[in-house]
Amino acid sequence: MSSKESFDKPYYVPRALDLQALLGRKSHFLLGPRQTGKSTLIRHALPGVRIYNLLDSATFLTLSRQPERIAQELTAKDKIIVIDEIQRLPELLNEVHLLMEEKGVRFLLTGSSARKLRRGGVNLLGGRARVRHLHPFIRQELGDWFDITKALTRGLIPSIYFSDDPEEDLKAYAGAYLQEEIIAEGATRNAPAFSRFLRVAALCNATIVNFTNVASDAQVPRTTVHEYFQILKDTLIITELPAWKKTSKRKPLSSSKYYFFDIGVARHLQGRFLISPGTPEYGEAFETWMMHELHSYSDYRSGTKLSFWRSASGYEVDVIMDDHTAIELKAAENVPARELKSLMALAEEGKMKRYICVCCESRRRTVNGITVLPWQEFLEALWAGEFDI
Repeated sequence: MSSKESFDKPYYVPRALDLQALLGRKSHFLLGPRQTGKSTLIRHALPGVRIYNLLDSATFLTLSRQPERIAQELTAKDKIIVIDEIQRLPELLNEVHLLMEEKGVRFLLTGSSARKLRRGGVNLLGGRARVRHLHPFIRQELGDWFDITKALTRGLIPSIYFSDDPEEDLKAYAGAYLQEEIIAEGATRNAPAFSRFLRVAALCNATIVNFTNVASDAQVPRTTVHEYFQILKDTLIITELPAWKKTSKRKPLSSSKYYFFDIGVARHLQGRFLISPGTPEYGEAFETWMMHELHSYSDYRSGTKLSFWRSASGYEVDVIMDDHTAIELKAAENVPARELKSLMALAEEGKMKRYICVCCESRRRTVNGITVLPWQEFLEALWAGEFDI
C-alpha cells in the first residue's frame, strides 16, 4: 500500500501500551522523551481522570508552595491521579507516597527524565511504583499508515511522522529540546560544547563508542564525554545496548553500543538529509529502527533483556534476546551467505535456540541453519510473542 500524505492523518493512533491494565495493578512512572505521545495517550486511555500538568505555570507554582493541595482536592471518585512532568517537582513524591499508602490512590507519574528525581535523592518511591517507557510509534500501531521510507527518513515521533514539514520540525526538536531543555534542566551549562557533542554522538549511533575520539572531535575533556552520554541516557535520548559475554570459543568484547531513540532525530543531528537504499546510512537507519522495535517490545510486553555480541576477532551479531535468540539486522534485499558469517561463528558455541537474519528480502529462507526473514514477517512474529522463549 502506498504511503499516506503527511497532511492526511488519523485522528488518533491507538498505542500498544495499555495504561488501564498497568494501573489496574499498581502505580506507574511513565517515562519517555518529549513528543512521544504521553499526554495524548493519557487523554484517550484515561478519560476523566484528574491531571496535574507541571508544565502549566499556575499548577507548578501552586503545588510547589502547597503540595498538600493534591490531598485536599481528592474526591471519592479519584481512584487514579496523573501528575505530568513529575521531574519538575520531585518533592511531590512525598505527597504521592502518603496518598498511595493512606488512600489507596494509584498514580501515573509521567516525565521525560529520571535525572532530577535521582539527583533529588528520590528512589522512585522505593518500588511502590513500576517504571514503563513510552517510545515513538511502532509499526504495529501505525498499521496501514506505516511506510518504511518515511519511517527511516522522518523517524517515528508522532508529530514529526505526520508533519507537513518534517525537516523544520526535526530542526526545532533538536534545537529546542535536545539542547535548550537539557541545558535548562541544569544538566550542563556549556551550550556550545554540548551542541558539538550532540552531533558527534549522533555520528556514533549504532556503534561501539570510542570516548577518546569523541572527546577530540567534540573538543571537550574525556570525562565530560562520559557525563554527556549519561545525560543522554538519563533523558532517554539514547539507549545503551550492553555486550553479551557468554561465549567461550571466541573472546567477547565488553564495551556497549548506543542507539538514539529515534532515527529521524539521529539523522538530523548527523546532518544527513537524504538516505538511499544500498548505502551504509540506510543500513544504519534500518538497524536503529529495528532496535527501536525490539526495545519497545521489551518495554511493552516481555521484559526481554537485549544485548549484542562482538568477538575480539571482529565477529559481531547485532542483537541477543535473553540467551536464546541471535539476530543480525541487514537492510539488503539479497543477503549473501558471507554476510551471515558472524551468526555462523556464534552458532559454533551451541548456546542459542534461534539464529535469525532480519532483512529486506521478500521471502523466508534457511541458510546453514540460519533463518533469513523479511522484516515484516519478523515483526509480526516478534509482537505475537514467538521469540519469547
